[in-house]
Amino acid sequence: VDRNSILPSNVGAGDVLLGLTSSGIHSNGFSLVRKLLEKEGVGYESPCPWDSSAATIGDSLLTPTKIYVKSCLPLIKNKLLNGMAHITGGGLLENLPRVLPKGVVAEITGHPALPAVFKWMQETSGLDDKEMLKTFNCGIGMVLVVKSDKVEEAKTLLQTVGETAFDLGVLVSGEGAQVVMKRCLS
Repeated sequence: VDRNSILPSNVGAGDVLLGLTSSGIHSNGFSLVRKLLEKEGVGYESPCPWDSSAATIGDSLLTPTKIYVKSCLPLIKNKLLNGMAHITGGGLLENLPRVLPKGVVAEITGHPALPAVFKWMQETSGLDDKEMLKTFNCGIGMVLVVKSDKVEEAKTLLQTVGETAFDLGVLVSGEGAQVVMKRCLS
């Protein structure tokens, strides 16, 4: 990789955050999931309470982790990205700051509704939004940082590979918490 192509690069206030959906919980939070299943008295072979299309809880939880290479490579080749954050263990609140320079804050204004599996986990666990966002991907598996004048081009390229991007928010100048949720998870 050419040194000038290494991300993150030139991330700053005014950049737009696009979110790509996850395929489920991926590989993070399974210790808590096991405890929740135990608490609810259900097992991996039990009917899935959040997804009637899945035969069992195990079938739903073992949905393969989404890989983002095919979605992101065209954007990288076209130099549309300034940063990317893979939302893994630590969720949005701990992974997104890794691509943000000092003095830049991510304002999340458009997080999509929680997918059913995360809604079930939140209701069953009693975790508040902040803890959910620190533990799970909550339906967003990758965040892309794009200059505002490149957003439509990036979305078009994502659509050509079958990907839908959510307008998650924007980067602003500021200090303190590097990720600020401007609306609750729903």
